[in-house]
Amino acid sequence: MIRTTLSASLVAALFVATPAFAEEATMGRPIEGGSLHGGHLDMVAYYVPVDGALLEVTATFAPKIGGDPLRVVMGLADGDAVAFSMPGHKDSLYAFSRSGEEVTVSTEPDMHLRADALMN
Repeated sequence: MIRTTLSASLVAALFVATPAFAEEATMGRPIEGGSLHGGHLDMVAYYVPVDGALLEVTATFAPKIGGDPLRVVMGLADGDAVAFSMPGHKDSLYAFSRSGEEVTVSTEPDMHLRADALMN
């Protein structure tokens, strides 16, 4: 009985402690690719060093149900972070952050579902 209660409490704690983003990829060196496949878009990203301190990150987003790919190119300095959704796909949030030579990309698909769950 105690073991069952403890197990149920542990499982509940794991669900409460889930990270803010459902999927994540980290790139640790130039041209190393990272990809995310959650939500309605597949995304592939890589970076190259430019202008000394900046890393130029290129991300291409391809709709899973057809349509034209979308591309984003941004410069990230050490410590920079940005989050956005793509035109026509407002339900998914994409976040890019840089720490040293690592660039991390993450996504939270179906943001409205998470907000609804948190309110109930």
